[in-house]
Amino acid sequence: MNLVDHLAIIPGYALSGLLVGFLVGMTGVGGGSLMTPLLIMVFGFHPTTAVGTDLLFAAVTKTVGATIHSAGKTVEWRIVRRLAVGSVPATILCLILIAHFGIASKSVTSMVSLTLGVALLLSAIALLFRDIIITWINGRFPEAGLNSPAWLTVLVGAILGVLVSLSSVGAGALGTVALVILYPRLPVVRIVGSDIAHAVPLTLLAGLGHWYLGNINFPLLESLLVGSIPGIIAGSYLARFANDRILKTCLGAILAVVGGRMLLK
Repeated sequence: MNLVDHLAIIPGYALSGLLVGFLVGMTGVGGGSLMTPLLIMVFGFHPTTAVGTDLLFAAVTKTVGATIHSAGKTVEWRIVRRLAVGSVPATILCLILIAHFGIASKSVTSMVSLTLGVALLLSAIALLFRDIIITWINGRFPEAGLNSPAWLTVLVGAILGVLVSLSSVGAGALGTVALVILYPRLPVVRIVGSDIAHAVPLTLLAGLGHWYLGNINFPLLESLLVGSIPGIIAGSYLARFANDRILKTCLGAILAVVGGRMLLK
């Protein structure tokens, strides 16, 4: 019996993919911030299985977004390369450590849960206070970003590699805020496009590593993808009619609560 024989659409998971896809289309918030805690806290998946499956889920969905941005010439490939220089080795190191300690070990499970909780809280802060953070940094350090050395972008990539490999969270809200601070003169659309383009190899590499370690649930992955595609399309279309500030405030509050619960488990 091959892999295809095991694949089947599971309505509950497909509905979750639809909901998360819709919210991602409406707000642009990374799916990992929503999907991974949903799989753990609602459906009861082991943290490493939730993270691994969500990483491959993100790799597929972000490839679509990156393709669109690349076609529209809104990707700054210089930034993508710098991020990847940091994120690729950091991701490989994290996967080696997970393999060394064992995916079922208490230490790995605790580390994944802790990293997920911290990443969700940081994402909530970035989502709720992005403009305030950027304004404060620009006021306190007026030269920030005007001549940012390449190593700072590499460092951001390394941090994102660790966060994404252990939690599948961080490449969206956190990556965007960091790039806006480092490259304030770059149009926002190119910041977003570059962040999405970098997320493709990052989530793919991390996802393949988790696949090798046995952390992927393929029936779950297929169901999530089936639901998310129409969800993203619908959300992207309706986003033009929604109040962006209210939506992101609500989502930020939800991420903060969920992140806090993950840390207190």
